[in-house]
Amino acid sequence: MFLKFPVVSLPLIMKEKILDKATEMFLSLGFKSVTMDDIADELGMSKKTIYQHFKTKTALVEATAFYIFESICSGIEFICEAAHNPIEELFHIKRFVGDYMKDKKSSAQFQLKKYYPRIYERLILKQFEVMRESVSENIAKGIEMGLFRKELDVDFIARIYFSGMVGIKDTEIFPIDLYAPDELGTKFLEYHICGIATESGLKILNEFINENKN
Repeated sequence: MFLKFPVVSLPLIMKEKILDKATEMFLSLGFKSVTMDDIADELGMSKKTIYQHFKTKTALVEATAFYIFESICSGIEFICEAAHNPIEELFHIKRFVGDYMKDKKSSAQFQLKKYYPRIYERLILKQFEVMRESVSENIAKGIEMGLFRKELDVDFIARIYFSGMVGIKDTEIFPIDLYAPDELGTKFLEYHICGIATESGLKILNEFINENKN
């Protein structure tokens, strides 16, 4: 009797290989500056091979943008399942996303907005759908645990939260020389939680901040 193993097609393996390398290069060097020739050289293959899987650079940029988004979503889902409370959950998510994007020389989202606005608009809509649901669940969990106030308009708070998270990435409003991204993210979370927390929630927030100062 022979064991049967799942068959993975070579074209799929090749496509994933291209996507992985493109993701790495786009995040490190920027969507604008990296060419298809650069990616082909790094992979040791012809540009023609890449075009067999992605007809244009724009198609590859779009695939990469949503690949990054789905990877981050998977990590966030794991955090939401493992977190002890919704306040810690928010900070763990911030840390995870920060680590994922660490040491990147350019803002991928800013470059998408500038050079690939249609892709950016689709990505923002998708981000809004996912974040709205995630934040709504986070708030509902907090209300149930007595950490967030019962009278909150959950949908309104979720929309404001998303708007704020997008807004703090605007380096013209929040220059990097004045607001380091990680510190800015922490300030925003503190602002968000202080606006919706009960006394018990504020106590947990202060304890968490004091425990994680270093």
